[in-house]
Amino acid sequence: MTPATDPVPGSSLSAARRSRELTETVGGPVVDVLVVGLGATGAGVALDAAARGLSVAAVDAHDLAFGTSRFSSKLIHGGLRYLASAQLDVAHESAVERGGLMERTAPHLVRAQPFVLPLTPLVSRAQSTLAWAGFRAGDALRLAARTARATLPAPRRLSTVETRHLAPALRTQGLRGGLLSWDGRLTDDARLVTAIARTAAAHGARILTRVRALELTASGARVRDELTGEEGEIRARAVINASGVWADGLVDGIRIRPSRGTHLVLRSDHLGPLPAGLHVPVPGETNRFVLVLPQGDGRVYVGLTDEPVEGDVPDVPEVPETDIGFLLDVLGSVLDVPVRRDDVVGAFAGLRPLLDTVPTGGAGAPRTSDISRRHAVLTSSEGVTTVVGGKLTTYRRMAEDAIDAAVATHRLTAGPSPTASLPLVGAASPDALGSLRAPRRLVQRYGTEAPAVRALGAQDPRLAEPVLAGHPVTGAELLWAVRHEGALDEADLLDRRTRIGLVPADRDAALDVAREVLGEVNLPA
Repeated sequence: MTPATDPVPGSSLSAARRSRELTETVGGPVVDVLVVGLGATGAGVALDAAARGLSVAAVDAHDLAFGTSRFSSKLIHGGLRYLASAQLDVAHESAVERGGLMERTAPHLVRAQPFVLPLTPLVSRAQSTLAWAGFRAGDALRLAARTARATLPAPRRLSTVETRHLAPALRTQGLRGGLLSWDGRLTDDARLVTAIARTAAAHGARILTRVRALELTASGARVRDELTGEEGEIRARAVINASGVWADGLVDGIRIRPSRGTHLVLRSDHLGPLPAGLHVPVPGETNRFVLVLPQGDGRVYVGLTDEPVEGDVPDVPEVPETDIGFLLDVLGSVLDVPVRRDDVVGAFAGLRPLLDTVPTGGAGAPRTSDISRRHAVLTSSEGVTTVVGGKLTTYRRMAEDAIDAAVATHRLTAGPSPTASLPLVGAASPDALGSLRAPRRLVQRYGTEAPAVRALGAQDPRLAEPVLAGHPVTGAELLWAVRHEGALDEADLLDRRTRIGLVPADRDAALDVAREVLGEVNLPA
């Protein structure tokens, strides 16, 4: 992987490219694969197919990462949770995919994150022993997945002084030390999806946002351009439904049981310095934790819940007060600093697309927290392939399995998947990333493209300024998103290409700048 200061050839997404490729695709020649959904899994499917040399069109009714993929915990899990429930294959798969992202495909976006589990009076010695055994087992998973020790350090026990150093906000009374563990964490989940989609585009995939699939068949889909209202047909040899929690609305015979994961957004200055994240045990639960994850942008995320969702699936889930109260209560069980409802400056919820395997009318349905995170690839009687379940960490494996199934079902000519070692846009070795002449924060978001983003600010000093006080995102990043990352409106810029919109007050303050940048889209690049 060699550094570059310009976009990877063919990877830039823009309004002009969307318009051109939409015209070529709707009513045009048959493509090998049509993908519906552009979250992590759908974008991954588009990349996997395109990287095998298949012609690809991928559509989404909204934007890249509009649904669940922008509302995760921003973690790339190594599968420890699945060991506890004896899902050894899922645990190993997660560890393998984590290692691939950290060391080969996206080292600029995924890095090691330390976590402290504080041993408070609410954590019994038996629970402490169990947790320590789990962390040791997680390290064995790392070894089995052949992830280097330099990538993920070993877990270890912490003294009380060390625990307080890594988590100064902890209550000291009764604290008897802590347990330090490591996992993968994303700079931003929505940025991962954008990188996957742009890499697919560089391999020839047509990435078409604001295109709604109205009806799927084995030979294509009837679609509508959500910007103009025009309808038409996209013909395809294979159709893959990767629409997540909306998958059962497009294909009969699939039942999704969504689970809501809620996170709170707090200001970093309220909690003080947090050199590490926190695993806060949920009282009364043996294997459930609330995560406290510092973001490095003046914010801290606290999550998450795991609650079933009934009824129609909304485009953007609302966060109930019961979830907020639960998270604040758990947080209050370990912190010396009181965190009140007024301190919550934002909140977001994602819906996990869990596959419901309980027969209709069956009794004893498990809690959503107990449903397997295994993914499934299902082919309907009409020949439409659906990929569902799983999690963000294993998006690449899900995509590979979906294309394998489509290739076999429709007898497409394609070789094996190359994506396990295919770098995403911006990826490079740690040494190469470290040598780039750009701020570390930009490198962690844009990788090898960071100098090009920085150069936009050098060309126009206005673009070098932060979009709003107290937040690091600059106007140059917004302009880059419009020119190269497919952002079409203010919501794309503030809610997905950056995460300013997670705090409503910040979103309001940045809106005028976002509109101004969108107005500059016709300036020479």
